[in-house]
Amino acid sequence: MHLLVIGYVWPEPNSSAAGSRMMQLLNCFHKQNWTLSFASPAQQTEHMADLSKLNIEAEHIELNNASFDHYISEKKPDIVIFDRFMMEEQFGWRVEKFSPESLRVLNTEDLHSLRQARHNALKQNKDFVIEDLYSEQGIREIAAIHRCDLTLMISEVETKLLTDEFHVPETHVFYLPFMLPEPKNTDALLNFEKRQHFISIGNFRHAPNWDAVLQLKNEIWPNIRKRLPKAEMHIYGAYPPPKATQLNNPKEGFLVKGWAEDAHAVMQQARICLAPLRFGAGIKGKLVEAMQMGTPSITTNIGAESMHGELPWNGVITDDMETFADAAVSLYEDKESWLLMQQNGNRILQDRYQAEEWEPKLINRLTLQVKIKESLRKKHFLGLMLRHHSLKSTQYMSQWIELKNKD
Repeated sequence: MHLLVIGYVWPEPNSSAAGSRMMQLLNCFHKQNWTLSFASPAQQTEHMADLSKLNIEAEHIELNNASFDHYISEKKPDIVIFDRFMMEEQFGWRVEKFSPESLRVLNTEDLHSLRQARHNALKQNKDFVIEDLYSEQGIREIAAIHRCDLTLMISEVETKLLTDEFHVPETHVFYLPFMLPEPKNTDALLNFEKRQHFISIGNFRHAPNWDAVLQLKNEIWPNIRKRLPKAEMHIYGAYPPPKATQLNNPKEGFLVKGWAEDAHAVMQQARICLAPLRFGAGIKGKLVEAMQMGTPSITTNIGAESMHGELPWNGVITDDMETFADAAVSLYEDKESWLLMQQNGNRILQDRYQAEEWEPKLINRLTLQVKIKESLRKKHFLGLMLRHHSLKSTQYMSQWIELKNKD
């Protein structure tokens, strides 16, 4: 099997959950001894993963350029994965035209339009409703999902949203959470007494993370610091802008650390992880890392969405910022509760994110989808309709005639 990933960016597993997710996928495919290629129009970065370690051929491709047509015609991969819907928009029609036998798969990371709609609702100080998704971005993203043969969804909530609200056939969507190794025994991690301070971590380029930092700085941390004057708030994340580093204030114990060379190490040294996320989508890599490192977390309903099923959370979930601060102080000082929350996190990892369970499911689904793609394409009328060039042809013909008549 030859598989090509068309990436929106080059994977940076130490910078973002999306980067970690991509490397989980690539490692899974590598174990199958598949021929792997990764192509992206983005610039390479100093933090990107070394794909050559997995024998992955890395190529730079151009946007809006026929050179890609020659590239895909020569490759003719069995499977093409578009990383985020923008890549499907750019390259999907070219893949369909010049390599029609390729299975077209969309890896969403999260529903971008859901994240944006929730953000817009927050800015307007109103509750999110489903109609908020009927935006230009929402239309574009859902159209891309319908055009693909299969879409990988990391969140159960978003999987249900696609099938229930946007009529994506269950044959065309696959729920796939993080695929993680067996969690460490908590005895192998730093104990309660050897940990100190609070941590928040997340790529500063991601709007929900920046909003969370401001929530901590302005509303939550002053409340915690009054009651725990020796505690510190450590803020980590890739690509901190000047507006973030300017928040650094040692006198207040609010320390903006920036890039973490080893996110797991700094997470394990902290006693509590704080993630006051007021909007977002998908599932949160930082909260998975907290569980992996035995660090209980305080977060919101958005933060914990689709992460723990019916299992108890590894900390506290609340949308009230005063309750958030109270919970942080209480858990910081209560060793017995802290140990219980640590065990909760370990159970969530065991029950929901095991690579040995999810990797075979993914490979089996892709292998089956390759075999039955033609019949599924014929049955999915919405997909056929959205890929038909004539949908816009009447508009373009009318505009051409209008311009011609002006001459």
